[in-house]
Amino acid sequence: MKNYFNQLEKKLSKEIKLENIEIIDNSHKHKGHKFYSEEKFHLHLKVKSIYLNSISRINAQKIIMRVLKEDLKSKIHALEISIEQ
Repeated sequence: MKNYFNQLEKKLSKEIKLENIEIIDNSHKHKGHKFYSEEKFHLHLKVKSIYLNSISRINAQKIIMRVLKEDLKSKIHALEISIEQ
């Protein structure tokens, strides 16, 4: 799991200028949900990026979602994104 989160961080850093990123696994909070799967993560990304702060929140989130497009199909069930100042 830690290795996968490192891969996500590298993938995002390669495409977006980031000052900091924190990946929080909230999967354990969703075990009772209807579509819960142990193979897919519920993640919260806390991103600090001057670039992402300079554009609209929607566009910033779209960029992150585009970068993680394949992961969202296969490894990530839910994604919460916080863009911090």
